[in-house]
Amino acid sequence: MRNLCMKVNYDGTHYDGFQTQPSGNTIQDCLENAIYSLTGERLKITGSGRTDAGVHAYGQVFNFHTESPIPIHRWCLALNAWLPRDIIVTDAREVPLSFHARRMAKRKTYRYSINANRFPDIFHRRTQAHHPTSLDVRAMEKGLAHLVGTFDYTSFASRRSQKTNHVRTIYEAYITVDHSFSRPGSDDQGIIHTYITGSGFLQHMVRIIMGTLLEVGEGKKSPDDIPSILEAKNRSKAGPTAVGHALTLWNVEYEENIKKH
Repeated sequence: MRNLCMKVNYDGTHYDGFQTQPSGNTIQDCLENAIYSLTGERLKITGSGRTDAGVHAYGQVFNFHTESPIPIHRWCLALNAWLPRDIIVTDAREVPLSFHARRMAKRKTYRYSINANRFPDIFHRRTQAHHPTSLDVRAMEKGLAHLVGTFDYTSFASRRSQKTNHVRTIYEAYITVDHSFSRPGSDDQGIIHTYITGSGFLQHMVRIIMGTLLEVGEGKKSPDDIPSILEAKNRSKAGPTAVGHALTLWNVEYEENIKKH
C-alpha cells in the first residue's frame, strides 16, 4: 500500500465545490473517477479542505492510499489525461502512510480578487468580483489588520456552520493592487487582491470578511468597527457574504518534516 499526496488546480465555475455531494458534480468526484479509470481502484481521496460551489483552487492538496505500481513521476500526466480541462493535477509525491491532507495542514491561504476598474475583464470574469465604484483601499487595509490574531470568528461564519468552536487564528492578511489592466488616464482602481492566511477557516468566513471589507471600502462601515463586530459574535453585525467566484484557495502548507517517503 502506498500513500500519494497530490496538488490540484481547478476552475470551480461549473462545480458544486470540492467535496462529494449527492449531485456528483464535484472536484472530488472527478478526481476519484480519473483514478478509477487509471488504476481500476474505487477509493476515496482526502482533501486539505472544502471549497464552496464556484470557488477555485491554485493549491488544493489531497492524498489517497493506492496499491497501484504506477511510478510517481507518471501520475500527473496520466491523471490529467482522464480529467476535464478545468482540473489539472500539478504535483505528486509519495508520503508516509500516516500523512493526512486535512488533519496535518498547518496554514491555508485564500486570495479574493476584486476588479475595481470601470469595466470587467472579459478574460478573468470567472475569478474576479467586479466593483466599478470607488473603494477606499487604505481603509480596507486598516479594517483587515484588526482581523489578524486569534479570535472567535462567529460574526464571520455562516449561520449554517456546524462547528462547535469558532476560534481560529489568522496569521497574516494583506492587500495588493495590480494596475496592469487599468486604462491610462482613467479612474480605474486596478485589481485588488486580498490574501488571508490562517490555521483554518469557517464556512463562508473569507467571503463574509470580504463582504465586510467592501462595506468599509464603500464608507458604510469604519475600519474601527471591526473589533466590535468580532466581539459581538453575531453574524448580523458583519457585512454580506461576498460572491464565491472571486475566491481562490491559494496555498496549503505543512510541517517541513513531511518529506517524500
